[in-house]
Amino acid sequence: MAEVVEVLVSGGKATAGPPLGPALGPLGINVKAVVDEINKKTAEFNGMQVPVTVTVDDKKNFTVDVGIPPTTALVMKEVGTAKGAAEPNTQNVGNLPLEAAVRIARMKFDNMLSYELKSAVKEVVGTCVSIGVTVEGLKPKEMIQAINSGVYDNVLVE
Repeated sequence: MAEVVEVLVSGGKATAGPPLGPALGPLGINVKAVVDEINKKTAEFNGMQVPVTVTVDDKKNFTVDVGIPPTTALVMKEVGTAKGAAEPNTQNVGNLPLEAAVRIARMKFDNMLSYELKSAVKEVVGTCVSIGVTVEGLKPKEMIQAINSGVYDNVLVE
């Protein structure tokens, strides 16, 4: 029976230490080979926390599946900040272009509850509320109202 290990690693910077080493060591596989594979597959998400699933079969062969980082991590990378605002309702740590919100929504679409792009973009914009990021210079709630009223329908075409 296959063993499955699910962990969050820093993109491109996984090590044989915790949480990977202790989880993979007892499975009898080459931990360094797994770490190298993870780092190769997560290099584009450098510095972000990335969900990774390592599956080890009975013959000690492994496969590495890389998920997509959380929406907050993708938004913070787009605006160039390492942390969200300490007081999101009063502080602003960056401004997210609507095109970036659409790109993130497309990236995360399969893992979202939305059935259409417009709703998925509103989910991404909603995430901006909790980290103190404006969207196109508007507060996230104002942007959601603008999206609902159809102002950005030309950008939100599937």
